[in-house]
Amino acid sequence: MITITGKATLTYDQPPRILEAASIVGQKEGDGPLSHLFDCIEPDPKFGKNTWEEAESELQLRTARKVLEKSGMTEEQIRYLFAGDLLAQGIATSYGIMELQIPLFGLYGACSTCGESLGLASITVAGGAADCVMALTSSHFASAEKEFRFPLEYAGQRPLSTTWTVTGSGAFVIAAEEHPCSTQAHCCISGITTGKVVDYGIKDSMHMGAAMAPAAADTIRQHLIDTGRDVSDYDRIITGDLGSIGQTILKDLLSDCGILLGDLHEDCGMLIFDPDTQDTHAGGSGCGCAATTLAAYILPRLIRGEWKRVLFLPTGALLSKVSFNEGQSIPGIAHAVVLEHC
Repeated sequence: MITITGKATLTYDQPPRILEAASIVGQKEGDGPLSHLFDCIEPDPKFGKNTWEEAESELQLRTARKVLEKSGMTEEQIRYLFAGDLLAQGIATSYGIMELQIPLFGLYGACSTCGESLGLASITVAGGAADCVMALTSSHFASAEKEFRFPLEYAGQRPLSTTWTVTGSGAFVIAAEEHPCSTQAHCCISGITTGKVVDYGIKDSMHMGAAMAPAAADTIRQHLIDTGRDVSDYDRIITGDLGSIGQTILKDLLSDCGILLGDLHEDCGMLIFDPDTQDTHAGGSGCGCAATTLAAYILPRLIRGEWKRVLFLPTGALLSKVSFNEGQSIPGIAHAVVLEHC
């Protein structure tokens, strides 16, 4: 049973379970603070392929296979796949998972795609349309730079406000509570709050934190209104890709609304890289940032019971090379997923 709660929130009487998660990252991410938590660290940035786009497709395919291996499932047991990436027309996804032959919902939510895929996957399972689905997303530093800015050969200078697109992919198998494998699962999705497009007029593509922070603030505020909860009802509130500058903006915006995050807030972009030893400036971003951090760092703590409830908010900047070159601003969006120990 799905319950409509407030303006933008859904809650589940029988929360879908996260059976298993997998994460594969590149070498730079593997040199960061979470290195010991990832399933695999690939030293070859091209993943054995000829182009950056092919590399990201291979990355996503390997991660999908890894989560199937860890969960003991086969492709035939997955009813639907909810997946996306940052590239035009979602080519990393469509070329990457083609051979799996799982019915696909291709998604684009920029760096918020992990939240979007988990949200839609949980609705599908909780609503009885499938008993077992997969959520999957990826990003790659070089393919993203080529898509949104300049090829690496351009050697452009990066301002301190910029974030580093994570080379990584995260995959999640989600099943109904009555699924035979769910008895072994200790983390569930108890609800979601779907974000809306928020535009503060930011036009700097090197300042993604400023573009996305207003959307994160809006979704957190709406979630608390819809549920009647306070931030203290969560062990952590974790955004996806704001970085250090975006975190400051988020806290300022929420403080103006009387919402004080304090030490409850963490950001995946700040967790995945070490600012003292890695030249990533404001932190990490990209679809793979939130996804790999969720799989490697957040879910294990929920599964062990160290945290009981987490509000997870991947954040996305909704720009394209066309919109940017035409002088349009960069709207943001953030989708919240309530994760609980069970």
